[in-house]
Amino acid sequence: MEDRLLVTASPHIRDHSTTRGLMGNVVIALLPAVLASALIFGARALLLVVVTTFACVAFEYIYERLLHKTNTVGDLSAVVTGIILALNMPVGMPLWIAVVGAFVAIVITKQLFGGLGYNFANPALVGRIVLFLGFTSRMTAYVYPDMAVDALASATPLAVADKTSLSLLDMFLGLHGGMMGEVCVLAILLGFAYLVATKTIQATIPVTIVATVFVLTALNTGSPYTALIECMSGGLLFGSVFMATDYVTSPFTTKGKLFYGVFIGLITFLIRHFGSMNEGMSYAILLGNLMTPWFNAWGHQ
Repeated sequence: MEDRLLVTASPHIRDHSTTRGLMGNVVIALLPAVLASALIFGARALLLVVVTTFACVAFEYIYERLLHKTNTVGDLSAVVTGIILALNMPVGMPLWIAVVGAFVAIVITKQLFGGLGYNFANPALVGRIVLFLGFTSRMTAYVYPDMAVDALASATPLAVADKTSLSLLDMFLGLHGGMMGEVCVLAILLGFAYLVATKTIQATIPVTIVATVFVLTALNTGSPYTALIECMSGGLLFGSVFMATDYVTSPFTTKGKLFYGVFIGLITFLIRHFGSMNEGMSYAILLGNLMTPWFNAWGHQ
């Protein structure tokens, strides 16, 4: 029997990238969203980011010290989780609830499953979902900017029946209510451009998710304008760029990324248009995370 060379989809070429370096790039990419949230919603946005980030780092440090594990705080992954988690909250979120979310993200979702590289889903994502289920009224208590247009004075864009009445410029600049990190499209796109330029992520997953939602929404509503508004609304862009692209919980083959992106876009569309809630991005990413082993397998065929 002749020898066979078995090639898998795992990386075979090493470079000088480190976890700290990659996470540092994500932190930099998140800064425009942090700054935008502070400009739009006020200084309390910065306070929420600081508290949540500090809590995530503290929980990771304390857990690893108690269990005599190697300290990994320096890899900045807990910092990234803290910032993303904060940006997935409304600015009026009580700080103690934000700390609960940090505990769920770091201790339950990340550390109890073995730490970085072993979590089954994005830690910040799970923290957000738990907070939404446990503190629904707080997670939907949106603060609206003083400069917001009248159409958005009492509803987030996804809750507005006639989306053709909404301004693309207001959506682009974030002049409406919602979670802190999801409102300003400009800030998200700046972060996305930086991540792609530094080769921290590939554009495949975000582009596939957004394209899937756009096409399905345009076909369902008959309005490309409505589809564009929906792509700029809710957590679609922020989740596509900063959460769905998590290294641990997303596929690593090109075909796998395409399957994954289409799946998340499809589930988001179905929940938004046929479910009982306006937003479905978080649940779609969670399901995509759980399906990642199969997407990797299909992508390798």
